[in-house]
Amino acid sequence: MPTGVVINPRATATNAVDDVVDQARRAYQIGVRQVWFSQQFSHDAISLAGLVGAAVPGLGVGTFVVPINPRHPLIISTLAQTAQAAAHGNFSLGLGLGAKAIESEAFGTTWSNPAGRLRDHLHVLRSIFDTGAVDFHGTEISATAPDWPVTLAGGESIPVYVAAMGPKALRVTGELADGTLPYLAGPRTLSEFIVPTITDAATSAGRPAPRIIAAVPVVVSDDEEGARRIANEELAFYESIPSYATVIAREQAEKAGDLAAVGPAEAVRRQLQRYRDAGATDLVLAPMRSDTADPERLWEVAASI
Repeated sequence: MPTGVVINPRATATNAVDDVVDQARRAYQIGVRQVWFSQQFSHDAISLAGLVGAAVPGLGVGTFVVPINPRHPLIISTLAQTAQAAAHGNFSLGLGLGAKAIESEAFGTTWSNPAGRLRDHLHVLRSIFDTGAVDFHGTEISATAPDWPVTLAGGESIPVYVAAMGPKALRVTGELADGTLPYLAGPRTLSEFIVPTITDAATSAGRPAPRIIAAVPVVVSDDEEGARRIANEELAFYESIPSYATVIAREQAEKAGDLAAVGPAEAVRRQLQRYRDAGATDLVLAPMRSDTADPERLWEVAASI
């Protein structure tokens, strides 16, 4: 998988979908071959990926990431297969466990046993994607569709990745998914914890070696001090989320912004190489939403590594 970039609708866009398609098309012209879309309350990531995949033939598209709560895996499977058909086989499904603080505020409830829910969610998706049928009854989720089709022509062969960083989630991901897509997990966390944990789980389950898709916040700028300030301000939110706080501590970093790759293009390339050296099989460059600079500089970096 080529180095990818996260694309967000621009705040100045008059039509967010048209804007994202235009950005993706330009990124492809520059040499980017994989783009990812985050799930927001304002837009649906799987839908955007399918639309872009159809509009820009040959461009890989994926979600980074869709929380498993509150949507049932049967719903996720229909959306993912539709996006895969639209993208003609170039779609990747990235899932996340979610965050209790966000779920509580947005939906008025939270879901307990995240690793157990992830396991059941992936069992349902694996059954549909691998066998074309589902009859699963787990402790957290059940799914049965004996009288209705659950597959879509053109929607086959969907790789599934999980933004897993904790030990339980990594083991479940290694057993049932195609790899992990962690954000803010630096080189130390990758080499000492994530890579060996998920690889051991995949080996024990008889699955192929998992992809380790490191998603890295990036600010490409000749003003390194200003770039670091942008990263510190925007990423401070993650310091209050336990899973990210654990990663920050494991990296021996003072703040989340310390884990961003910032500076001129060549300096960013050197920082990103550390992730490759730590065992990342793939990279995703995630821009800061508050960075108003031309995104093409970031796309050029992605296209060059």
